[in-house]
Amino acid sequence: QVQLVESGGGLVQTGGSLRLSCAASGRTFSSYTMGWFRQAPGKEREFVAAVSRVGISTYYVDSVKGRFTISRDNAKNAAYLQMNNLKPDDTALYYCAASVKIYSGIAYYTSFGQYDYWGQGTQVTVSS
Repeated sequence: QVQLVESGGGLVQTGGSLRLSCAASGRTFSSYTMGWFRQAPGKEREFVAAVSRVGISTYYVDSVKGRFTISRDNAKNAAYLQMNNLKPDDTALYYCAASVKIYSGIAYYTSFGQYDYWGQGTQVTVSS
């Protein structure tokens, strides 16, 4: 089992940047595909990005392509989400998640049910 703790959220103006971090417990971090999701008030939880176990493959929702970058450091048991050129529509509670499931490609890791462990979330608010 793995425990996930997010940090790095905050209030930022439109066009600003934030870097979210996800610290994971346990010794088998490199065996998990990692993902970031977000949930805005009154909306369903939405996939944002995923990174493969060794960090080579990544996948993004269209709305963040070119602005967000997901990465991981297996030596530090951490995953990251660098968010640039933030927009008010990016305002949400951001969650990191870990999946033990194995699929044939990173593009399959886009649904809530494909992840096994979740953090408590970190709030990102983008003011206009």
